[in-house]
Amino acid sequence: MVILEIENVGKKYGPLETVCGVSFPVAAGERVALLGHNGAGKTTLMRMILGLTTITSGQIRVLGTAPGSRKARTATGFLPESVAFHGALTGREQLRHFARLKKAPVKQVDELLNRVGLDHAADRKIRTYSKGMRQRVGLAQALLGKPQLALLDEPTSGLDPISRHEFYDIVDDLANNGTAVLLSSHALTELELRTDRIAIMSKGALVANDTLSNLRLGAQMSIRIKVTLETGAVERMISEIGGERMNGKSVTLTCLQDEKIALLGRISSYGPAVKDIDIIPASLDDLYRHYSQKTASEISEAASC
Repeated sequence: MVILEIENVGKKYGPLETVCGVSFPVAAGERVALLGHNGAGKTTLMRMILGLTTITSGQIRVLGTAPGSRKARTATGFLPESVAFHGALTGREQLRHFARLKKAPVKQVDELLNRVGLDHAADRKIRTYSKGMRQRVGLAQALLGKPQLALLDEPTSGLDPISRHEFYDIVDDLANNGTAVLLSSHALTELELRTDRIAIMSKGALVANDTLSNLRLGAQMSIRIKVTLETGAVERMISEIGGERMNGKSVTLTCLQDEKIALLGRISSYGPAVKDIDIIPASLDDLYRHYSQKTASEISEAASC
């Protein structure tokens, strides 16, 4: 079931086009990472999904209804990049206020405070909270009412490494229970194993939209293979296959994706002399740089502008 439909969406401010021809769906239970440089159009797109910014062209549908409609608002949970709460309220009071505004069961509040790790500070004033704790309050309010669509803008900002891991566990739980998740983040490394699809925007256009493995295939970027060998086999491998010597015991080789199996076959011919093999594909950082640095003509073609 498709929860969010974005079809050929554009946004203009006078002659300035900030979003151009963007199209992609987000299905129930799918986790999609929305990437892009500052000014790429990510926040504008999220604001259009929320109904806070008017759409110049194309259309967006949340559960088949227009952004900002009662059905869309009820179905959507949103965590902005910069959260702001009333400092005189406690975490529990703030969440109960949001629950009443969203007509969500107030009994959810205690459960959510525990889920985001704030049960110990629920009755403290928010002004005493750290940035990471305020971010957790923001996440809890985004989960009120069990949303069918979760929009998360830089959700791990201010969180420590353990809290980031716990956050993605919550995202996994949301997706497993059928929530469509669209999240924007600059922390690319943590997204590699925690999302189903990557959408990359550049200069207002969508320049990539696929799984990580398919993006690697499309980019045709080199794979690094680090081979640890017995000392006597290092020089032999360099002379026969090539590669770069590393610390006297390892050789680093590079190849394209479609050459990997053949190269691994040649490496295996060294038998017990091979002590370890480490295959290092292009990282999400590498892929992001590759796709976001497309030329202006390539971007225009991708956006059909």
